[in-house]
Formats: sequence, structure tokens, C-alpha cells
Amino acid sequence: MNYLFRKIFSDTFRNIQLEHEAFIRNSGLQKFNYKILLIAVIACISLSCIEYIGKDDGYYLLIQFLKNHGFAAFADKARFYIEHQINHQLFSLGYWVAVILFFYILMPILLIKIVFKEKIAEYGFTIGNLFKDYKIYILFFCIMIPIILFFSTTQSFQNRYPFYRMYNGEPLYPNFWIWQVLYFFQFIAVEFFFRGFLVHGLKRQFGYYSVFIMTIPYCMIHFGKPFPETIAAIIAGIVLGTLSLKSRTIWMGVMIHYTVALSMDLSALWQKGYIFH
Repeated sequence: MNYLFRKIFSDTFRNIQLEHEAFIRNSGLQKFNYKILLIAVIACISLSCIEYIGKDDGYYLLIQFLKNHGFAAFADKARFYIEHQINHQLFSLGYWVAVILFFYILMPILLIKIVFKEKIAEYGFTIGNLFKDYKIYILFFCIMIPIILFFSTTQSFQNRYPFYRMYNGEPLYPNFWIWQVLYFFQFIAVEFFFRGFLVHGLKRQFGYYSVFIMTIPYCMIHFGKPFPETIAAIIAGIVLGTLSLKSRTIWMGVMIHYTVALSMDLSALWQKGYIFH
């Protein structure tokens, strides 16, 4: 256990701190760092837009915005399309994922490429040491499975998952699996934003402590979910942030995050009697 802790956390802390100290020696702290300012501002804008535009039928706010700024015809067509969806739930979830992709991936990438003039690979959007560290993924997945099975028996868990609500007698195919594809892309966005954009964007100035800075907003986006899950998000943020620094890639986090999420959805459906009964 001590070897595992040292391999994942201690070694990563030491290596990142050495890089941080070298950066500080070479650049100094005398000049105001506009990169940190822009990362913080874009992060705040992205999180706010996802909260107010991406959730709870927020597309109506977007339609109203378009109408007020000279796009009334397009807004009316969009409203008609929305109100005549056969599966309104799947559309709403798809819209939510689209908003997340825009604000968690596109906006940070535009900032990285156009303003910072850096490669997105430097922010974890690369394979990195993924294949070298695959055993860590297996370990964490094995740890999470019994925890998921335990909490899947609780009412709060079953009330929350899966995000796609199955009506009585509805088969898993196609809508549930369409949602799972959308869900997967959502996790790519989440991991890039938190474990890529924030962690790798701040690591030179703050070293390993960029992981803890990232964990604060990551915990907050879980507000409204079951309390144990929100507390677990603190641990997950620290672990996944550390793995991103260690492996230099977000893909380890994507794999862990999505596999756990899929297991949670299937466990909830199992408890409700949709599958394996």
C-alpha cells in the first residue's frame, strides 16, 4: 500500500514540484500572470453558462437571447423543433451535453490555441503514459465496484440514476445506449476541463497544488447530487488530478470516470428490476 501511495502521489508531487520550481526560477514572480487570469475567467464563464443555459430547459433562455439579438426567425424554428421532439428527455440530455462540449472543450481550446499559442497536448489531450499506467485504472475500478453496489441499494441513488429515465417496459436499446454515447463525450469534456485545462494550465505557477485548486469547483458542480457522491467527488478530484499529472493525459480519467458512471447506471437499473431480473 505504501508503495502504491508513493508511486501515485509522492512521486508525482515531487516531479511536478521540481518542474514548478524550475519555472519560477526562470520566469520569476515579478510580472502579473495574465494566463492565470484568463484561465480563471474562462473557467468562471464556462461553469456559469453550463449552470444557467445547459440545465433545466436552459435552451429557452438561449432562444430568447437569439430573438433579442436579431435572430428571431432562427429562434422560432428552434423553438418549434424543440417542442415537437418525440423523445423530449433524450433531446434535453443531448442539449446539455452539447453545451458542456462547447464550454468545457471548445472555449478552452480556443484560448489555448489562439491566445496562449500552445498545443492542447500540453493540457493532457494526448495519450501520454496511458498504456504504461493501465494497471492503476484496473485497481481503481476494482475498488469502486463494491462501493457502487453498496450505494445502489439506497433510495437517493436510485432516484438520481440513471440520468436517462426509463419508462416501464422500455428496452435498453436504442435510447439508453444513445444516451451512454452522449454520456461518454460528456466525460471527455469534464476531464479535459478540470484535469486538463485547469490542472495543466495552472501547474507551472502552483505546482502540484493546482490539483487542489481544481478540486474546489469540481466538488461544487456535484451540489444537488446525493451527499456521499459530493463528498466522494473531493477524493475523485484529487485522485484523477494526480493521475493526470502523473500520466500527462486526461484519458486515464476519462476511462475511470466513464466506467464508474456506466456501472452506476447499470447498478441502478438492476436495483429497479430493469435488467438481470
